[in-house]
Amino acid sequence: MIKAALDWLGFGEQGHGTGHDDHAHGHTHGVVDPSITTTERGIWAVKWSFVGLALTAALQLVVVWLSGSVALLADTIHNVGDAATAIPLYVAFWFARRRPNARFTYGYGRVEDLAGVAVVALILFSAIVAGWQAVDRLLNPQEISFLGAVALAGVVGFIGNEVVAVFRIRVGREIQSAALVADGYHARVDGLTSLAVVLGAAGVWLGFPLADPLVGLVITVLIFGIVWQSARAVFSRMLDGVEPELLEEIRHAAGHVPGVQGVGAVRARWIGHRLHAEAELAVDPRLPVAEGVAIADRVRESVRSHLPALGGLSVALAAAGAGTADHHAHAGHDHDHGHDHGDGHAHDFII
Repeated sequence: MIKAALDWLGFGEQGHGTGHDDHAHGHTHGVVDPSITTTERGIWAVKWSFVGLALTAALQLVVVWLSGSVALLADTIHNVGDAATAIPLYVAFWFARRRPNARFTYGYGRVEDLAGVAVVALILFSAIVAGWQAVDRLLNPQEISFLGAVALAGVVGFIGNEVVAVFRIRVGREIQSAALVADGYHARVDGLTSLAVVLGAAGVWLGFPLADPLVGLVITVLIFGIVWQSARAVFSRMLDGVEPELLEEIRHAAGHVPGVQGVGAVRARWIGHRLHAEAELAVDPRLPVAEGVAIADRVRESVRSHLPALGGLSVALAAAGAGTADHHAHAGHDHDHGHDHGDGHAHDFII
């Protein structure tokens, strides 16, 4: 359902690129590093998401105080928690702007994964609090007033969360940030739970007072569902999980470069919202080293044109017919004899 809604809104699975690195291993003077560009956009998205959700939660909190609705309270708690997730995301994007150094040679992109864990923890905490409040109200019923205001607050919560969800998911896909996309899905389900508040108010108005805490329990279950969905996405990234489609895209882009006679093992991992990959390519063993370097550069350009989020690509070249996919599965571990001895089995070298 969420995927269909995203497609209808025009935010498909593939994000849009924000730039190209001149060299996968460093920064060119006078050129803005794309990782900085995307990080700035991530910080911008987090700031405005926080403002939108904070305003939504503040309006709902006033109605909670006036009405005593536990369903609206659960929704408000969740919205407050959602707004609070902006804090670890902001910290992660701030760290991502820092340059790599001798200790953290890949930079600080992994902080974004830790931020994702913090987001999941905050969502889980909000689910526990909301559930406890709903059960307490079932055991100790209380009268609810200002039902019209409660219903209106639910509509406001839906609109506010949907706007933030579209915003976060769109920017998260543009910069390939799993944490920001997960937070966007979280906000989207928050919007649906806000509509459940309207149903609860309608039930109370029709003479069923337990409708309000029952809706609070439904909201709690939905929040736990988001905890599961977000945790899967975040921990998959932390364990270097990568979408198989990305590996196929790398193979496709590299395999169509002139001079590449075969593509062996391809590996990739996300570091923050930048993709770092390795590819083993089979080439003519008679080629001079300079031509091998040129082929590797063309492969990088081709892959980056297909995957703008690419942060770096290590290319291991091996003699065609030498069993690149299997024999060279551990490329680059032995370079003492890197010359072809005429038997068609040159040792591979990494560029």
